[in-house]
Amino acid sequence: MYIYYIFALIIIGIDQLTKWLVVKNMELGEEITIINQFFSLTSHRNTGAAWGILEGQMAFFYIVTVVVVAGIIFYMQRYAKDSRGLAIALSLLLGGAIGNFIDRLFRQEVVDFFDFIIFGYDFPIFNIADSSLVIGVFLIIILTIIDELKKGKGKK
Repeated sequence: MYIYYIFALIIIGIDQLTKWLVVKNMELGEEITIINQFFSLTSHRNTGAAWGILEGQMAFFYIVTVVVVAGIIFYMQRYAKDSRGLAIALSLLLGGAIGNFIDRLFRQEVVDFFDFIIFGYDFPIFNIADSSLVIGVFLIIILTIIDELKKGKGKK
């Protein structure tokens, strides 16, 4: 089981390293085009959650993150022992939650830098921790659907 915590630590390390590189090497608002009209690295800060919601509500984010991290650890210990997929998904959630928590705790804002334009829509700028959270949630959704389909076949 400890391997999944190591996986979460690796995610946190990559997240924090990439954020440090952006802070140290780019001015706030600076943009480096990687693929014209599709992908740029843009130095951005966010004091809220996704899409800037709840901007500046740091105390709220501290409390929610501590509760979420405790819940993830509980689920990992209780339910993920028999499911590699669930353990990986929860590791992704854990790494992502802690990665952004570190930013909020030490910087009072989250460092974002992945900037995509998808079919003309300028998607909100995000980071490794955000990516980890989204992938973890999608993996849990997929695993839940698969589990429900298996249960449905067992009833027939």
